[in-house]
Amino acid sequence: MLRASPLLRPLLLLSVLCSSVAIAGNEDLDELRASDSNDWQIVKNDAYHHIKTWSKREDGKRIRSFKIDMMMDASIETVARISFDFDSYTRWYFKTKMAKMLKQVSPTEVYYYQVFSAPPGLPDRDVVVHCTIEPYNARRGVFRLHFAAAPDFMPPQPGLVRMLGLNLTTTYTPQPDGKLRLESEGFIDPGGNAPVWATNYVQRNAPYSVMLGLQRVANDPDFNKSTKPIMFKYME
Repeated sequence: MLRASPLLRPLLLLSVLCSSVAIAGNEDLDELRASDSNDWQIVKNDAYHHIKTWSKREDGKRIRSFKIDMMMDASIETVARISFDFDSYTRWYFKTKMAKMLKQVSPTEVYYYQVFSAPPGLPDRDVVVHCTIEPYNARRGVFRLHFAAAPDFMPPQPGLVRMLGLNLTTTYTPQPDGKLRLESEGFIDPGGNAPVWATNYVQRNAPYSVMLGLQRVANDPDFNKSTKPIMFKYME
């Protein structure tokens, strides 16, 4: 029986490990390509962090929609500070390279700009977002944010692919035990020439990563202990 020399054994082991990773990745991608369900499919169920995410295929759309349900130890004021501190998005928002406010239309309406890093070999993405705010009051019982792409608000930027499709709503509901429930639903289309299955693969994982980042910064004194005025109306 032939035996590998001591010099070749590390190379053989590395080859086996790489092949296993590739097979696992291909199996996951094959599942994404094959899934044609129009029902919500659970993607993440993280009991430790109290995060659940789903995705589903929508009629007439090439990109899957996503849905999130999360419980967090935070106040409405804290999440408002995080949401409206656009410069800080690089600290917690998935793949964000830069973010800034473009225009405050009113205390309940704003346009902001965000740049995302793309995988190697693909151009980075940017998006102009139009955000409208429903402040919390006792009758409404929630603090709600609506986000929609506004690609024509500013000219295209050199070297970046403008994201044309973004539409989502995030609702924060205070709970009797003092926690805050986040529910979000929508879709994001990064545009460009990336394969649809690859875009859907990222979209299955990005919402979970964003939620982990939000939970983390919600515990940061920069947000939950700050006394700085908030530029936007989050409570009535």
